[in-house]
Amino acid sequence: MNIKKYLWMWTFLVPILAWLSYVGNSVFSSGYYSVILTLFLIGSVLAAVYHSEAIADRLGEPFGTLLLAFAITVIEVGLIISIMMGAKGLETITLARDTVFAAVMIILTGIIGSCIVIGSLRYREQSFTLQGVSTALITLTSVIIFVLILPNYTISHLGGEYTSFQLLFIALISLGLYLGFTMIQTFRHRSFFISPENKLSKNQPVQDNHELISRKQLYISCILLLLSLGIVVLLAKLLSKDVEHIVVSAGAPKSLVGIIIAGIVLLPEGLAAFRAAKSDQIQTSLNLAFGSALASIGLSIPAIAIISVMTGIRMTLGIDIKSTILLGLSLFIITVSLATGRTNIMQGIVLIAIFLIYLFITIVP
Repeated sequence: MNIKKYLWMWTFLVPILAWLSYVGNSVFSSGYYSVILTLFLIGSVLAAVYHSEAIADRLGEPFGTLLLAFAITVIEVGLIISIMMGAKGLETITLARDTVFAAVMIILTGIIGSCIVIGSLRYREQSFTLQGVSTALITLTSVIIFVLILPNYTISHLGGEYTSFQLLFIALISLGLYLGFTMIQTFRHRSFFISPENKLSKNQPVQDNHELISRKQLYISCILLLLSLGIVVLLAKLLSKDVEHIVVSAGAPKSLVGIIIAGIVLLPEGLAAFRAAKSDQIQTSLNLAFGSALASIGLSIPAIAIISVMTGIRMTLGIDIKSTILLGLSLFIITVSLATGRTNIMQGIVLIAIFLIYLFITIVP
C-alpha cells in the first residue's frame, strides 16, 4: 500500500472512530476513556489538516483556506451558543468575548509569529502580496474596535455591554465588512491573496509535488473535514470539564480554560498554516490566519448576537485595559512587520514574545 493511499484510509477511519468513541462516552465514562478520547481528538485534528490541504490544493488559493476558516468558525459558533444556552444566570455573560479575544490573540501572535519563525529558519526571508495583507488588516482592526473596545465607551449600557439595538447594528456592520472582504478575496481582487511566486509562474506549467485529488475525492474530503472539525469541537467541549478541573486544581484562573479550548479549536488551522510556511508558502499561512481572525469576529459575533437578543441572554463584549493594551500592541506590531511584503525571523520572535506575555498574565494576573 503506497503512502498516499495509507494516509487517505487513515484520515477516513479516524473521524468515524472518533464519533463512535464520543457516543460511547455515556457507557464507558472513566479516566482511562478520557485518555482514549484525547488521542482521538489529536487524530481528528490531524485528519482535518490533511483534508483541508487536499481541498485547498484542489480549489486553489484563496478558496481552500477560506473554506477551512468558514467551517471552523461555524462550528465555533455552535460550541459557544450550546454552552450559553446550557448555562444558567450570568455564568456565560463573558463567554463570547473571552473566546473571540483568545482566538484573535492566538492567531495574531501565536500562529502568525510561529509561521514567520518557521519560514525564516528555513528560507531566511519569505515574500507575500502586500495588498492582500493590508486589506485584511484594515478590515480586522475596524471590526476588533467595533466589537471588543467600543462597548466600553458607550453610555446607553454600562459594563462593556451594548443595548440590543446597538448589538444588532454592530453585528450587521461586522457581518457586512466580513462579506465585503470575502468578495474582495475570492472575486474582485483575488490576485491580492496569491503569492508573488505563483503570479510570476502563472503562464508556466505548475510544478506540484503531488497529484490533485479527483472531484469525487474532493466531495469526500469536504464531508470528512466537517466530520473531523465537528468531533474536535464536541470532544473539546466534553473534555473541557477535565481541563477545568486540572486548571482549578493548579490554582490558575478559569479564563485559562477558554484559551485552551480556543487553542484546540484553532489547532487544525494552525497546523495547516505551519506546514504552508515550512513549504515556503507564507501567503497561504497569512490567508489562513487573517481569514480565521476575521471570521471569528465577523461571523461569530453576528450569529451569537442574534441568538443573544432572541433568547434574552446578556453578553459582555468590552475587554479590560490590560487586554486592550496587548491587543493594540499586537495589531501595531503586525502592521509594522508586514508593511514591506517580506518577513524575517525577528518579526516572528516579537509576536511570539507578546503571545507568551499574554499567556503569562492570564495565568498570573
